[in-house]
Amino acid sequence: MNRKILVTGGAGFVGSHLCERLSKNPNYEVYSLDNYFTGSELNHVPNVTYIRGNTKDIEKLVTFTPDMVYHLGEYSRVEQSFDDIEKVWEYNKDGIFAVLEFVRKAGCKILYAGSSTKFGDGGFGRNASPYAWTKATNTELVMNYGTWFNVPYAITYFYNVYGPREIQTGKYATLIALFKEKMKNSENLTIVSPGTQKRNFTHIDDIIDGLILVGENGYGDEFGIGSDEAFTILEVAQMYGGKIEMLPERKGNRMTADVMTLKTEALGWKPTRTIKEYIEEQRKNGWK
Repeated sequence: MNRKILVTGGAGFVGSHLCERLSKNPNYEVYSLDNYFTGSELNHVPNVTYIRGNTKDIEKLVTFTPDMVYHLGEYSRVEQSFDDIEKVWEYNKDGIFAVLEFVRKAGCKILYAGSSTKFGDGGFGRNASPYAWTKATNTELVMNYGTWFNVPYAITYFYNVYGPREIQTGKYATLIALFKEKMKNSENLTIVSPGTQKRNFTHIDDIIDGLILVGENGYGDEFGIGSDEAFTILEVAQMYGGKIEMLPERKGNRMTADVMTLKTEALGWKPTRTIKEYIEEQRKNGWK
């Protein structure tokens, strides 16, 4: 019998790539649950069943018993989370409780996509924003469900994912997609001060490799999926070569994050793409 795999956030940037990869396995039936807050029907891929709705309503919306749940469908912006506190609570706190109760009753494994902000600035980053705090405390709840109710789990941490299907415009746009759009439109590359904040940019293909590997073989916490190369935001802007415009500092903007990939590498994962190569590809394609 085919295994039923549920991906929350399956119409989003990372989730759509995960659904696409999983759907190529003939032994999987792949389902997505997404509220389309940042997801899009443009990200739909063949051979995936799409369910529209919030994760807090998962028990009503998902009428089958999955063999595995990849829980990616949460609010995922740092600076904007101060203005979106109600959404952050609904999507991240109400959502995680409903999803954990669902997997507990289903008796299946959950892979939870934590946030590397938990490790930012020597651990102080976990309380720096509503987003960071909800994600950090959610990892603790996942681990507790493992202890309290024997729920099998694995927790992954992404590091600044980039690649096709990123959000390119608006306040939820991600940095690499935003820079590409600005280069295409001959606009200044805007950088939040001081610009020396470091990030470990990781290609979406490497993220999906790690997610599936951990989903199938990993148990426990601290499965980081991130490039070991770190660059400041200023350095990345200089790689693009556009004119730079500095913006005022913003709350919640961490300076560094510890990259913890040892457990993921022990399963056989390693990054294969670099941000420099990706920017060069974009340049050759005329920033398309």
